Amino acid sequence: MTANRAIVAAQTSRDQLTASYLAQEGIEFVRAMRDREYLTLYPGGDSSAAWNAFLGTGAANGIEDYCLSPASCTLDPQRSLGYGSGFAIATYGGNAPLYLTNCTVGVNGLSCTPPNLYTQQNLAGSVQTVFTRTIQVFHLTDTDERIVSTVSWTFHGTPYSVSISVHLTPWQ
Repeated sequence: MTANRAIVAAQTSRDQLTASYLAQEGIEFVRAMRDREYLTLYPGGDSSAAWNAFLGTGAANGIEDYCLSPASCTLDPQRSLGYGSGFAIATYGGNAPLYLTNCTVGVNGLSCTPPNLYTQQNLAGSVQTVFTRTIQVFHLTDTDERIVSTVSWTFHGTPYSVSISVHLTPWQ
């Protein structure tokens, strides 16, 4: 009985560590999208114009168009930077598992060949994982957005999740 509990605890810890990395990746990717908007206007860029482009203020296709709470979105860093179908940020429609690339499931379990990447795409040679990642944006002020990256999974019928949040502001 004790050995079973130790195995379950080790598996749960492994999944929590993976989920933490996936949630942090979500935050870093959204931060990179914000920074990209500024860098496209550099040199002499207007940080408020870049911030508004990131948010989607005054135009479509900003992060708030897809991820503004109570809505949430998915993030696939294997796709092009941008918003909407075929891009990195897309509307979350529920049940959007992450897939691990270059893997197969055999009689001895999961076998993977590097590089192994997590993606929203069910590509050839990919294996569906237990993880789902969502991004949510909370508009606090005109210059402060709270970004929350949540990775959820179920293990032995018990739901788990890891959330990481950060405040993003415009570049000055």
